[in-house]
Parts: sequence; C-alpha cells; structure tokens
Amino acid sequence: MQTASTEVVRDINRRIVLNLIRTRQPISRADIARLSGLQRSTVSLIVEALIRENWVVEGPTGRLPRGRRPTFLRLNENRVIIGVVVRPLETSVVLADVNGKFLSEQRVKTPCDPEAGIKGILGCIEPLIAVSRGKKIEGIGISLPGRVNHATGILEFAPNLGWRDCDLRGPLSAATGIEVELENAANACVLAAVWFDHMESVRDLVAVTVSEGIGTGVLMNGQLARGFQGMAGEFGHVPLDPNGPPCTCGSRGCWEVYGSNQAALRYYRESSGRESSFTDLLTLADEGDACAIKALDTQARYLGRGLRMIVAGLAPERIILVGELTSAWRRFGPAIESEMRVHVLGGATPQLVPASEAGHGRMRGTVALVLQKDFGDPREFRA
Repeated sequence: MQTASTEVVRDINRRIVLNLIRTRQPISRADIARLSGLQRSTVSLIVEALIRENWVVEGPTGRLPRGRRPTFLRLNENRVIIGVVVRPLETSVVLADVNGKFLSEQRVKTPCDPEAGIKGILGCIEPLIAVSRGKKIEGIGISLPGRVNHATGILEFAPNLGWRDCDLRGPLSAATGIEVELENAANACVLAAVWFDHMESVRDLVAVTVSEGIGTGVLMNGQLARGFQGMAGEFGHVPLDPNGPPCTCGSRGCWEVYGSNQAALRYYRESSGRESSFTDLLTLADEGDACAIKALDTQARYLGRGLRMIVAGLAPERIILVGELTSAWRRFGPAIESEMRVHVLGGATPQLVPASEAGHGRMRGTVALVLQKDFGDPREFRA
C-alpha cells in the first residue's frame, strides 16, 4: 500500500492536470484550476514542469471581456506511439500521436512461426523510427489475440494465432531500445473505449471482439480485470455444447465455434458449398443471398446466447461489440440483443453498442496502453 506522501500527492495532481489537458484541450490554466479544484499556483507549477518535459505545448491565446488573456494548452503531438495489432492473418503497425491520430500504417501477413512474426514486426517498426526523428517515441504497444503474462511479458495462450509461450517484449525492446507493452486484444478495446470514446463515467463495461475467434475484455468497478495469470475474460472458450465442433483451444463446442466470423463462414460453406471471406459474406447478404443471410443470422443468435452468460455473471452497464460485423449493425444489432434478453435474470439489461470505429479499437487500445505509464497505472487501470 502507498501512503499519501508528498511525492504521491504530487504525482496524483500531475496526472489530474495531464488528463484534463488530454480530454479538454485546448484548455487554459484557469480552467484546469477550476475543474480540478487545485490552487492556481499548484496548476502553474505542474504545467510549467509538463512544458519543460515536452508533454504540453502552449497554443493560441483566448479572449475575455476584461483581464489577462488566457493561453491555451494542448498535448505535444511530437510525442508519438508505435502500435502493433497482431491477428491470425495480418499484422498492422501504425505510428500515432498522443491523441490517437494515426500518422502512418503498414501491414504484413502474420506467419505461423513467432520468430518470423517478430522479424516482420521489426521490419515495419524500423521505417517508422526513421521517419520519427525529432519526435519522442513514448513506447510500443502490442495487441494480441491471446493472454499475456504481464509479469514476464510472455504470450502464453493464443490458440487462433498458433503462437505459444513466446517472448515478444524482450526481442522487440532489445532491437529498438524502446519500451514495449503487451495486452490482450479485448482488453485493448476496453482501454480504447474509456480513453477515446468518452466512457470515463462507465464503471462496469465489457468489450467483446468478434473476428477469427471471440475475446472479452472486462472493466469492473473502473478497473481492468485480468485475473490469475491474466486469464480473466476467456468467455470465448466456454463450451456451449461439449459435443459440438472442435475448437482451436482443444475443447469442443466453445462459444467462438458458434459465434465467430469463422463460424459464419462454416455455416455458409455447409449450406451453399462455396467458400467466402467474411467481408464478401456481408456483401452477399446485402444482395439477398439466402445462404449468406441464414449464416449471419445464425451467428447473431449464437452471439446473443453467449452474451447471456456475460450479463448473468458480470452484470455490466454496457457491452461493446468490436469487429467487422459492426459495419452491418442494422442486421446484427437487433438479432443479437433480442437473443441476449431471453431468460435474463431480474434487473436492467446492459446497453449493447457497436464500437464507434470498426477495426480501430485494437489499434487505439495500443496507444492507450503505452500512455498509461504517464496518465495512469497499467497494472491497476482506473477509468
């Protein structure tokens, strides 16, 4: 336990000021003092320190009916983050500023071999480092479709990726000289929602990523739940039918076997005899293809059924769905919500919403993951 020493209080006040600038920029020193309740002299000392550290820059001056014209503050966009999203088929690497604005992006195929994967990631990172001369790279954030041991930085469980017990943090940090943070993809989407979607007031939130598999990130009472050895939230590998189709985790009939994008493609293949990508499947359904419509409807029903265990077990205020399916929310949303509400226990059901930026939740989460070391503690995240 930390006692309230002078240094702890100073650190808390610094983070309050820094977060007010982040969320309300451009903002004046006077407004920071008013919103935070801190003395103006305290705010001025903190702001001057943040300017010296190149975290904050002064912008234009405002206009008042009388008195001194305020100088507005904003985050220094010359501080940048490298974000890496590893998915079973493709890995994306971006350069972003501290406000989550993407400056450049590269994509490579994800190999089955983790060592080859690390080389591919480095091949994308090195040009970004080269073009970032004159900027401060805060860190590298990596989103992964599996569970990470945060004490060791080892990716321990990623059945859809095919990587197991591999160290990404060590080789990437050694090769670049930059600090590396790793996080489960669904947890990264939780961070993205709280940091960039103005959900700071939501204390109980679940993000469900629907892609090759199904992942869940859980925010409970304002804290990111990781559980013992980082295994909290593996609802995608809870069997709905122990006699069902085999799952990549080694079990049978898991939720993701029935509700993932791969499941929808299986339904379509079984009824039509044809192969398809998930994006093409959405297009086929819009064009009236009966087999595509049936496959997506089946996926939606199973997603809703799986959400029942989340509602019953966690009682979140809000559930966010992340994935390609959000681009067809008019098709998926009502079907998923209708199925989710069947047999719900007493009390209000959570609000079900699609991610605001389809495809970018994981990436924006990598930015938040890196920024937390200055804006909040990544081991005990508080909204």
